[in-house]
Amino acid sequence: MLATPVAAQQEPAGASGLGAKLQALIARLSGSRLPAGLFQTNGRIEAEQVLVASKLAGRVAQVLVEEGQTVDAGEVVARMDTSELEAQLAGAQAQVRRAEKSVAEAEAQIAQRDSEHTLAEQEFERASKLKDSGFGTAQSLDLRQSQLNVAVAAQRAAQASLDEADAAVDAARADVARIQSLIDDSTLKAPRRGRIEYRLVRSGEVVAAGAPIVTLLDLSDVYMTVFVPARVAGRLALSDEARIVLDPAPDYVIPATVSFVAAGAQFTPKSVETADEREKLMFRIKLRIAAELLKQYEDRVKTGVRGVAYVRTDPATQWPADLAVKLPQ
Repeated sequence: MLATPVAAQQEPAGASGLGAKLQALIARLSGSRLPAGLFQTNGRIEAEQVLVASKLAGRVAQVLVEEGQTVDAGEVVARMDTSELEAQLAGAQAQVRRAEKSVAEAEAQIAQRDSEHTLAEQEFERASKLKDSGFGTAQSLDLRQSQLNVAVAAQRAAQASLDEADAAVDAARADVARIQSLIDDSTLKAPRRGRIEYRLVRSGEVVAAGAPIVTLLDLSDVYMTVFVPARVAGRLALSDEARIVLDPAPDYVIPATVSFVAAGAQFTPKSVETADEREKLMFRIKLRIAAELLKQYEDRVKTGVRGVAYVRTDPATQWPADLAVKLPQ
């Protein structure tokens, strides 16, 4: 739908709200031509869609939101069944306890081997002094040396056992952390504030890993996608002002800015109303509505609504009076 703005007309006394809207729409459709430096096109309101998905395959325990409900960032929207993971966690925690017990035993073994090593060193030194003084034999010294070597080897083996036990504790704790992370991931939270668009599964259903549970509309990222010819796209810059007039509310003028201009042209999609426009190569642009304004009118934000967009190709052109910003009170 294409529309042309004109000055607002006087509403007849007693006209209904619907009649006023129809009059405003007719006025825009049948009025004077746009000033040079402005271009009009049509599009529909869209919002960034976010999928809230399950990281793991499994059974959906609860879906806690309804379609149309507004949720805050971090709010729980669904929970997966974690009974199997809870059992795995209990087993991993038991393994940690066993590994920690092995560490304690290895540490006690090291203390014993250290004591034996100290005694063997003392016996060797005594045998060495006796031999040097002529009261000991070489055979006795060799025996003490052998005992010392055995003590050193036992000490090293005990240290290796302790290192192995420590590694087992680390591995068991890592397994606990991994399973706990999976349990945490089984609680699905909204990544940002928005409105639930679709509930895709019900409680009790089994889903594959990565399956979306709900779709969320980001109400801070709302825009209208429109298509313009090259002569218009070449004159637009990011942050240029724009205006949007929605078909269901033609008496309001919504401010917007150019947030995206496609790098290349394309054939316009079938959703563009006129056949002539569909046959042309056009540039896709996005007209974004400010997040602060969206927050103020959050309950009124609806996607899929059609409307007319106006962009300014000449910065010196002033917006006509009937395209001055006008918002609900």
